[in-house]
Amino acid sequence: MRNWTIAGILSVEPAAKRTELLAEPVAKALAALGDPEAGVVEIDPELADTAAFCAAYSSPMSASANCVVVAGKRAGEVRYAAALVLATTRADVNGVIKRRLDVRKASFAAMDEAVELTGMAYGGITPVGLPAAWPILVDQAVADSPELVIGSGIRGSKLLVTGALLAGLPGAEVIEGLAKPVA
Repeated sequence: MRNWTIAGILSVEPAAKRTELLAEPVAKALAALGDPEAGVVEIDPELADTAAFCAAYSSPMSASANCVVVAGKRAGEVRYAAALVLATTRADVNGVIKRRLDVRKASFAAMDEAVELTGMAYGGITPVGLPAAWPILVDQAVADSPELVIGSGIRGSKLLVTGALLAGLPGAEVIEGLAKPVA
């Protein structure tokens, strides 16, 4: 198994061997991908938010990617997408994402709606295992990253993956400028 340098003080195990640490849609999606090289680490669910996770487990913030669910309406139809950006940046929801969804206004999906539609826990939503019809918008910096920490679908663990794995997910679109630096 790969030596994940971003794991900080955590012990990494192969995700395929610890599926109880993954939300069901995440475990199914990894299996459908042929169980790619992905690691999983068990964490305190109270430390699932990115800043708390990085501080508690000595994992670099620059190696964390956040997945946000965005919704917009066009002609009465709600359109969803997931956006994956580095934790040190923010998704350009009202620029790039709004144009990509071809909607008048885009915003973060409501928490209960995101949880229901993804089958994942809020604060653990990940691009792996999302509904097949959703585009997965991946910032170029995420795609270029050799190692990343992302959600696992639950708050009690994190996945360790490569940017190449994320860029290769079904429905993934790598977009330059999807994220903006935090002001």
